[in-house]
Amino acid sequence: MQTIVTLTMNPAIDLSSAVDRVVPGHKLRCKPPRYEPGGGGINVGRAIRKLGGEAVVYYPAGGATGQALQELLDQEGLDHHAIPIKGWTRINGAVVDESTGQQYRFIAPGPELSEAEWQGCLNELAALRPTPGYLVASGSLPPGVPEDFYARLARLAGDAGSRFAVDTSGAALARAVSTGVYLLKPSLRELSQLAGREIRGESQQREVAEHLVRSGKSEVVLLSLGAEGALMVWAEGSARLRPPPVPVQSTVGAGDSMVAGFLLGLVRGQSLTDAFRLGVAAATATVMNPGTQLCRREDTERLYEQLVPSSETPAGQRLVRPSGPVGS
Repeated sequence: MQTIVTLTMNPAIDLSSAVDRVVPGHKLRCKPPRYEPGGGGINVGRAIRKLGGEAVVYYPAGGATGQALQELLDQEGLDHHAIPIKGWTRINGAVVDESTGQQYRFIAPGPELSEAEWQGCLNELAALRPTPGYLVASGSLPPGVPEDFYARLARLAGDAGSRFAVDTSGAALARAVSTGVYLLKPSLRELSQLAGREIRGESQQREVAEHLVRSGKSEVVLLSLGAEGALMVWAEGSARLRPPPVPVQSTVGAGDSMVAGFLLGLVRGQSLTDAFRLGVAAATATVMNPGTQLCRREDTERLYEQLVPSSETPAGQRLVRPSGPVGS
């Protein structure tokens, strides 16, 4: 079975809690807090393990908070490797106002990495033997890391023969896509940023995603659409999934869970459409849990059976893109 390796350049300890009501200027007495390891690639690895799979998680970590992050990952039984840095690993917060059910998320910028530190992350992954089947880069870049970091990682993965998946935003996303990747998992806002215009309606969603595939920017595009589900576009066609209504407690980690389920499906030998079902099921299962608890396997498997993709590409139509490998 192919291996999945994730890189989280800006990991975090995720602190989640709740208060009776958010009122400015008052001392807000929180309910008992929950501490969990966080950051895009770490959440991908956590979700894969919750679904019964295995992934190897890499991340820079420093200070007392970096040590605490490693202990949290030990508790979850993840195969993880910390790359030492001087700065302290960040702490993010998520607080639910129980009077309204609304969640407030507080995201720290993360420690500033020196050139030697971020280059060390690239060197660590370049030295992996055997090379992983899938290399996942997910999450924001911390201060000090250049905008083309994920583009460099995409080239590294291509040279090694790994399929590269990226889930980020802004300039880091644009630079990575310009290099070419295997899997791109944008939100609608991120897809609009790549297109340079607001995307209206399902036909425009598909049109922009198809352009990314045709132009060789990504072999597979997974567009996450929140409660509306997701759209997948690849060279042979496109499909859309709309999950059943579920009670939403937290959206933290839903996109990471989608990537986790999709890639786990592929390494298990599933077709693209069945892996797509597993990804959307995992994302939907995640929003049913509070804080940053991610998906439960039993919820994911139940939802998977309920999901039926609808094809959006006319029978026999194939998206034509330039020949040659992209991100692999």
